[in-house]
Amino acid sequence: MSIMLSVSFSPCLIIPCYNHGPMMAGVLESLRPFGLPCIVVDDGSDVQTAEELQRLASVTPWMSLTRLTVNQGKGGAVMAALRLAVEKGFTHALQVDADGQHQLSDVPAMLSEARSHPDCLISGQPVYDDSVPKSRLYGRYITHFWVWIETLSFSIKDSMCGFRVYPLKPCLQLMAEKTLGLRMDFDTEIMVRLYWQGTRSRFLPTRVTYPEDGLSHFDAVKDNLQISWMHTRLFFGMLPRIPYLLRQRRKCPRHWSATQERKGLWGIRLMLAVYRTLGYQAFRLLLYPVITYFWLTGRKQRNASASWLERVRVTAAHRNISLPYPLSTFRHFMRFGESMLSKLASWQGDKTLTDAVLVNPEICESHIASGRGTVILASHLGDIESCRAIGALNHRITVNALVFTEHAERFNQVMKEINPQAVVNLIQVNKMGPETAILLQEKLDAGEWVAIVGDRTSASPHQRGEHARVIYSEFLGEPAAFPQGPFILAAALRAPVMLMFGIMQRQRLHIYCESFADPLILPRASRLSALQSAVDHYAARLEHYSLLAPHDWFNFYDFWQHPTDVAPDRKPD
Repeated sequence: MSIMLSVSFSPCLIIPCYNHGPMMAGVLESLRPFGLPCIVVDDGSDVQTAEELQRLASVTPWMSLTRLTVNQGKGGAVMAALRLAVEKGFTHALQVDADGQHQLSDVPAMLSEARSHPDCLISGQPVYDDSVPKSRLYGRYITHFWVWIETLSFSIKDSMCGFRVYPLKPCLQLMAEKTLGLRMDFDTEIMVRLYWQGTRSRFLPTRVTYPEDGLSHFDAVKDNLQISWMHTRLFFGMLPRIPYLLRQRRKCPRHWSATQERKGLWGIRLMLAVYRTLGYQAFRLLLYPVITYFWLTGRKQRNASASWLERVRVTAAHRNISLPYPLSTFRHFMRFGESMLSKLASWQGDKTLTDAVLVNPEICESHIASGRGTVILASHLGDIESCRAIGALNHRITVNALVFTEHAERFNQVMKEINPQAVVNLIQVNKMGPETAILLQEKLDAGEWVAIVGDRTSASPHQRGEHARVIYSEFLGEPAAFPQGPFILAAALRAPVMLMFGIMQRQRLHIYCESFADPLILPRASRLSALQSAVDHYAARLEHYSLLAPHDWFNFYDFWQHPTDVAPDRKPD
């Protein structure tokens, strides 16, 4: 069925082709049902491909063919096609590669998105199967990292996919003003420069397959050098644009829970690729420029760090407590980066429990020996991955970490890819409800452990539900809001409850375990007071360990911001 076109939205197809003659008939046949004119640019192909393209043009009335006498590279062929599309009166051009990698059934969705957002570049966001070469996959992650820096934004989710819809007017304007890369560097460069120009990109997931008999023109040496040179040009081109790019950043929501974390799941894969390639010490050196960037650009987080450290200083002075080291916002950020490095080493199996100090091991070992399911009340102080080390004490123990994140399932998949012996599963939930309690009860009945963080409310204050309710407790000299949900859930599960804190002391991870309750009881007649006592106990222990390792506090927002002080973004549903 043909796609209906509007006067203001007139798209065509463009296909750059270089020696892909045997594949073109199949690609064109897949595109035929969409009823779109197609511009094919023969980028100086060999005789066999040139003859095949001529044959296809003679029997395909909706295809026009242009031949470049000298091979210019993918970028050169695409730009030639874009210019031809403008000459023919089209407003948008949907680029399809000639090698059969793209999921062409997604063409209608791509065009629909372009019709709804005609001023944007619409790009596929690849979903790869096992056919993708690992070197190409990890190379993409490195490019993504540089694009983050070059745009000072995480909005570009993939800059290398050749399945995209170009808005022709801004593209031709850019091509008239700038000289763009002609080969594999083109896709990324035009997307970044369009972003600088004010043209945003939107992304749709699409499957990408590398055919077994596919022909790749990627030259590992030449193209990587050109891509490196491109990133060098873009980096120095970004520097004078910093004020403009910072102004373009979206304003952060007022409440921390509405703020997206400054990382993505694929960033984990990127870090792993770098870690595996360079090793622990080299990766640690790379942390300095990366953390410096986040420290300089993350004003909100930097201010929250300064506020936190000042509270620590005042509390320590008031109680005559000596702090373990001089406090610094930059060192605070660096400690967070180093904790991520420790996670990488842990996930790889390079660091085990023998690298840490398990304080009072008899408490943890007694819970293991009992064979009973245990609830761990953890926090965002220090290395919450410490539960992996606890699980490593006995491979029969599985630790299930309860998280409020949409990436849990995919994160579990990455963990299994990295280390099939991983003993921690993430369980993603939207709210603390009966379904959550039933699921966790099944885990505990099977002898597994459940880890819950008790220092973050799981939703914006204006959202309804048990998980949005808070209870106030004294923390570093002032009442702070703690979520009720983890404590109510721990009580409902009727299992032993243990506190766990993993903090860095004297360059080694120290894991502290404390028995909290067995079980935690909230009597109906005195439920509120019992809940207050439980939260007060938790807050007191959190404060104790915070003073032992102030830089291990990884809540980079105003922890003392009361929900009643926050204006909601919208009315409750």
